[in-house]
Amino acid sequence: MANRGSVFLIPSYLSEQNDASFIAPMVQDVIKNTSLFLVENVRTARRFISSLKLGIDIPSLQFELLDKKTSPQELSRMIKPVLEGKNIGIISEAGLPGLADPGSLAVAYAHRNDIQVIPLPGASAIQTALISSGFNGQQFTFHGYLPIQKNDRAKAIKSLETDLQRTGYTQVFMETPFRNMHLLDDLFQHLGNNTLLHIASDVFGANELVKTKTIGQWKSLKPNLHKIPTVFCIGQMS
Repeated sequence: MANRGSVFLIPSYLSEQNDASFIAPMVQDVIKNTSLFLVENVRTARRFISSLKLGIDIPSLQFELLDKKTSPQELSRMIKPVLEGKNIGIISEAGLPGLADPGSLAVAYAHRNDIQVIPLPGASAIQTALISSGFNGQQFTFHGYLPIQKNDRAKAIKSLETDLQRTGYTQVFMETPFRNMHLLDDLFQHLGNNTLLHIASDVFGANELVKTKTIGQWKSLKPNLHKIPTVFCIGQMS
């Protein structure tokens, strides 16, 4: 136990326009002293670490791909160095690992095997969307990605509105960026005109959009969210 390493949850940028000033010094220190990373995207992770300008020899680092297809056997192999005293960092494609992110697989494995998990402070688009919405931030439900099939998605959207009206809980969800406009069209079609929709798009980026309006108001604006990371919330004003 005493010789085991730890699993660090390392936050990354939310926008391509971000730089090292968005990453806390303590996070940068952990990165500087870690050489093995489990990442959602190797190229993005390399570019992220390089942008911090910490004097790290990037080619000397070891990256293992951790995604939803990673098998338990692969995960066991990846985390084995922790049992030998080596620290591992988990880096998401954007924001905090573990939130709508395959990093949760490694975190669960660590807890099952009594390995210390150390979360580090950083931004999350999901949390940022919620706190900037003006909606109920004490009681909310995060649904992750809504169904891809149009009929299933329509049912899910109607269910979100019903749950909101019944409980008052803020309903938080997201979509793959290239399908954002399809989701927006479906929200316009299946939500009532007076339902409040919060859109948090390109959070911390040059084209950031963080606004709450009724569906009726959004219909006259219809922002272009195509291929832009976006989190959606429906709720009631506090």
